[in-house]
Amino acid sequence: MASQYTIDLSATEARALKKKLQERAGYEPAEREYTEFCFSGPKVNVAYYAKRGKLVVQGSGADEFLEFVMLIDPKTGVSAVKKPKASGVDQSPHFGVDESGKGDYFGPLVIAGVYSDERTAEALVKLGCKDSKTIPDDKKIAAIAAKIMQLPGIAYEVVCIGPKRYNELYAEFGNLNRLLAWGHARVIAALHEKVPSCRRALSDQFANEWVLKTALGKRKVPVQLEQRTKAESDVAVAAASILARARFVKWMQDTATAAGCDMPLGCAGHVTKAARAFVAKHGQERLCDVAKLHFKTTQKVLD
Repeated sequence: MASQYTIDLSATEARALKKKLQERAGYEPAEREYTEFCFSGPKVNVAYYAKRGKLVVQGSGADEFLEFVMLIDPKTGVSAVKKPKASGVDQSPHFGVDESGKGDYFGPLVIAGVYSDERTAEALVKLGCKDSKTIPDDKKIAAIAAKIMQLPGIAYEVVCIGPKRYNELYAEFGNLNRLLAWGHARVIAALHEKVPSCRRALSDQFANEWVLKTALGKRKVPVQLEQRTKAESDVAVAAASILARARFVKWMQDTATAAGCDMPLGCAGHVTKAARAFVAKHGQERLCDVAKLHFKTTQKVLD
C-alpha cells in the first residue's frame, strides 16, 4: 500500500537533502510544478515545496525512505539520530570504524568496528577510549581493548587481514583505498547483522567518500554512512581504533617471536634492515607471509 508523508523542512535542511539525493544511487531528478526540487527513487517520489517549507514523500517505498535516507521513524516522525549530550559525547546509536597497520610494512591490516549508543558511550569514555595513536603504551591499549569487549551491551567486529591474504587482495584491487573500503564495508555489514536497528556508521575519511560508499552499497547494507577527517574524536571510532591496534600489536609480537626476528613498525630504513634479516633467515619466498609487498621497501630489501 502506498504511503504519503508531509514533513516540515527548512531551506537549509532541504539543501542538504537535495545534495544527498543527487549523490545517492537510484535517485533521479524529476519535474513537478511549484517544487524547488523533485526526485524519483526506489518506489518513492520526493518533492520539496519551498514556499511552504514542506517535503512530500509518497509511494510504497515512502517508509523506507524516511527510515533509511532521512533517518526518521515513520511511526512517530521523530529523528532516529539523537543529539550529543552536554558532555560532547555522541550518544546516538552508531557504528564507529577504524583500522591499524596500513602504514606498516610488517604485519596485517586490521579493521575494527564498535557499536555505541546512550547505554555504552559514557562507559567507553570512562574506560579511556580515545585515538589509539595517542596511547603509546601497548599494554594499556591491550587492557582497554579487553575491557571494551567485556562491556555489557557492546557489539564489536575485528577483521585481521594477514600479510599473505593482504597481498592477494591488493593484487585483486590494485589500490590500497579500495582494499580499505572493502574491509570497512565488511566490518559495517557484520556489525549491522549484530545490531540491525542501527542505521548510521562513522568512519575516518581515507579517500574520496564514494570509494567506501560504493563498497558498502555492494553489500546492500541499509546504513547511512558518514565520513570525516579525525573521526577518532568520536568515542565509537576511538574504541574501534583501540581494538584494531590491540589485535595488530598482538599479531606482530606473536609472529616476531615465532620467526625469531625483529619486526619494527613503519617503513623506514631500520625496517628495511629487519626485512633483509628475515629474508636471510627464512628465505625470500616467506616475505609475503609477514610483509606488505607493494611497499617500496620490498624493492630495497631485494636489491
